[in-house]
Amino acid sequence: MMEKFLPVGGFDFFSDSDSILLLSGPSSSGKTSLVFQFAINSATANGERNVVFICNRRKLEAKPPYLPQGIDPSSDVIRRIHMKYIDDEEGIKKYFAAFHMHDPAPASVVIDDFADFFDQGNCQERYNNTRGRDLAMVGILALCRNAILYANEKGPCQLLLSDTHNGDCPRLLYLYKRWVSSIYTIKGDGFGSYLIRSLGVAKSARTKLAKYSIALQCLVYEGITEDEEQSDE
Repeated sequence: MMEKFLPVGGFDFFSDSDSILLLSGPSSSGKTSLVFQFAINSATANGERNVVFICNRRKLEAKPPYLPQGIDPSSDVIRRIHMKYIDDEEGIKKYFAAFHMHDPAPASVVIDDFADFFDQGNCQERYNNTRGRDLAMVGILALCRNAILYANEKGPCQLLLSDTHNGDCPRLLYLYKRWVSSIYTIKGDGFGSYLIRSLGVAKSARTKLAKYSIALQCLVYEGITEDEEQSDE
């Protein structure tokens, strides 16, 4: 459900059964703003449970998320989004290794720029393998999935990952599709706005896209549209 990433009201946040999601798109497309809006929507849908937002502090302070108009940064919803700053994949590993101790579990966990926490050189040295980074990511993804599945035995809990890619598909799609329930991609429309598409939706004239833009340092939802590229075929 693409609306989860946007300032849209009137929908059931937990209406689908997807427990692990990925949002991937080009640099400077507002991914951090979208995943933070996901955290806001999750906290709003759960009046008591918190949301955990995992990220690199330096990167977040350099490019903070843009909020939609009307959001009070001091509101109860924003206060229930708990920031957790880490520097590498060991931070993710430690958090999810103790995930079963959270009672109740957070409504959602967001990891911004997931793949960037895995340093190529360090991973290759640790595993003594040229594919060390892939091995490290698979290990963490397996740990994350087990933790989220365990939490879902007691109540809805979702994990959202974000990543950066420059082509049409996530750069590590061959890894993600093994562990992620739903994959969403971002693409510019050529006129200053961006489109979110579910990668798992079959291409047809009825494919729906969510349209948004960043204007005056605010995240702006522009509506649901059809995939014109598919309609023209």
